[in-house]
Amino acid sequence: MEHVPALDEDLKKTLGPATAKVLAEQLGLHTALDLLHHYPRRYAERGELTSLAELADQIDEHVTVVAQVADARVLTFNGGRGKRLEVTITDGSGRLQLVFFGAGVHKPHKELLPGSRAMFAGKVSRFNHKLQLAHPAYEPLGADASDRDAATAFANQLIPIYPACAKLESWKIAKCVDAVLPGAQEAVDPLPPALREGRGLVPLTEALLKIHRPATKADIEDARQRLKWDEAFVLQVALARRRHADAQLPAVPRRPAPGGLLDAFDAKLPFTLTEGQQKVSKEIFDDLATSHPMHRLLQGEVGSGKTMVALRAMLAVVDSGGQAAMLAPTEVLAQQHHRSIVEMMGELAEGGMLGGSDQGTKVVLLTGSMGMPARRQALLDLVTGEAGIVIGTHALIEDKVQFHDLGLVVVDEQHRFGVEQRDALRSKGKQPPHLLVMTATPIPRTVAMTVFGDLETSVLDQLPAGRSPIATHVVPAKDKPHFLARAWERVREEVEKGHQAYVVCPRIGDGEDDPKNAKKKAVAADDPDKRPPLAVLEVAEQLARGPLAGLSVEVLHGRMDPADKDDVMRRFTAGEVKVLVATTVIEVGVNVPNSTVMVIMDADRFGVSQLHQLRGRVGRGSAPGLCLLVSEMHEASPARARLAAVAATLDGFELSRIDLEQRREGDVLGQAQSGVRSSLRMLAVIEDEEVIAQAREEATRVVAEDPALERLPGLRTALDALLDTEREQYLEKG
Repeated sequence: MEHVPALDEDLKKTLGPATAKVLAEQLGLHTALDLLHHYPRRYAERGELTSLAELADQIDEHVTVVAQVADARVLTFNGGRGKRLEVTITDGSGRLQLVFFGAGVHKPHKELLPGSRAMFAGKVSRFNHKLQLAHPAYEPLGADASDRDAATAFANQLIPIYPACAKLESWKIAKCVDAVLPGAQEAVDPLPPALREGRGLVPLTEALLKIHRPATKADIEDARQRLKWDEAFVLQVALARRRHADAQLPAVPRRPAPGGLLDAFDAKLPFTLTEGQQKVSKEIFDDLATSHPMHRLLQGEVGSGKTMVALRAMLAVVDSGGQAAMLAPTEVLAQQHHRSIVEMMGELAEGGMLGGSDQGTKVVLLTGSMGMPARRQALLDLVTGEAGIVIGTHALIEDKVQFHDLGLVVVDEQHRFGVEQRDALRSKGKQPPHLLVMTATPIPRTVAMTVFGDLETSVLDQLPAGRSPIATHVVPAKDKPHFLARAWERVREEVEKGHQAYVVCPRIGDGEDDPKNAKKKAVAADDPDKRPPLAVLEVAEQLARGPLAGLSVEVLHGRMDPADKDDVMRRFTAGEVKVLVATTVIEVGVNVPNSTVMVIMDADRFGVSQLHQLRGRVGRGSAPGLCLLVSEMHEASPARARLAAVAATLDGFELSRIDLEQRREGDVLGQAQSGVRSSLRMLAVIEDEEVIAQAREEATRVVAEDPALERLPGLRTALDALLDTEREQYLEKG
């Protein structure tokens, strides 16, 4: 495709260096094409009043509102030497005060007359219990009386309100868009013509004009539908190409031997697998029997029995003469998996050892902190094939680690690993091994199709028999301090019954995790709302001296020496430690069935899915679980609403929808890992399920017919622009 300077060139040439610098630094917009894809967030109508009622939730944020002046008055202070202009604006839903000081009062005093309308932009603050904008920028929505035609046109216009920043208000961005809009005619259309016509979508150039300068609401709808399709389709083509490439790879089919290790394991299970476990196991075994690599995502609630399903898949591969590797994100979790798998297998995990089963195999652990002799032995067991199963951390990926015949890679908690790490482990097979990715974070179907779009998905949504219900309550520590006192009494009561408890804090508190510690503490003394998050070391000390005095309280966090971490975890598992004060290092996979209480301090600082994950650490035995979400946030705050949602349901899929609705989709697509702006500007992963599902079907068909997209140069260009090679790789990070 020939170079199109109008769309590719730097905004400096069109808008000048000062404006281009603000657009680049504040909004990440560098070219004319970037600016054309910076869509209005909403539209204000000249005859419509926008909502001021919503501003209470947007303190300290920059907003743009369209409203009418109700009254304006100049007040004096300092014996008449100082002047202040107070303007009250209204939109029918609420009132807002604007303030201007000093010499800055004259112009707005002349222009903002009662009854006049304008667009106002500024930072929302609260003063004397009232919402206000101090020195807002404004654009009067009047027209010169001599220009009646312009006034009429303006009166009927939909005003685009753009995502803006302090240095560039929405209407200034609109003027920048006007400067590049003629270039929209040069935009290359990524959709195949047959697809576009078949779906009744408008051409791309028309969509860009209609989204930025709509004449009617129908224009906006046409443009949105078209631009959503672009985003969904280009994304799904990237994923379909990855699936297609993976399907071309050869793999060794792995079928369990009749009367082998898997059958021996199943025969000694003291319980029956749930229907869900049986169904998912069948999907996995069918994949393992094919001659191209399995790529499957296994998602299931905390405690739904994913490890059991993964273990049976590993045993099937060992049965067929291959080896299986399980990659865990932390040493604590790798050790935990190793312990529980060895326990579940019994003598079957002692192949070649005295007292081991003839059908058994060796299960080895490999982590970075292991002593040299144990490490050397583990490496030897892998290269000779003596060990059929290895469980480890990133240490498994190192060059030194060689396998006899790697047949299956199981990745636990996929979102903790990058594609580079996953591929490095896969490259250790003589042929590409099969891949099973597990996550306990429930993922809505659309996100699974978008983020993990290169993987087939299996869902375990039944809890095994014997799991107990978990009651969750919000503890408003600031409004009702006696609730917090009662929380510690509940912890004592559970310990007296012979159970154990977790207390989770957002920070370690050893000074290293916060270089601005001293400064923050000084601020905190003046303003309790700005105190640093509660820390493990401080809270543990306060509990041991105060409400939990006399109980064995220990700490666990990521910067402890691995041997100390393992020692604490072992003693907690054995019941010697009664209360474990920890960071989110215990979020994933730690399994202590005797733990019944989870107290999460500063719970408002955690995400919805993370709180759900943490809660899943209790109620794992026969006794009911209790989760207490401690927060000092105000009852009406969005943070408290989030906590109330977690307390109201144990359904992880419902919570993941709430979580996603509250976060930007960019976060879901792993924007932070890739350092690239999210390619989703119009598509809402939750709301647009139908578009995503249809785009996936179309993309799969297009890629099957033309994998290199040779007949679709427009689509190839869009793919290069939106998803450079690095970004395409990152898509599956999630």
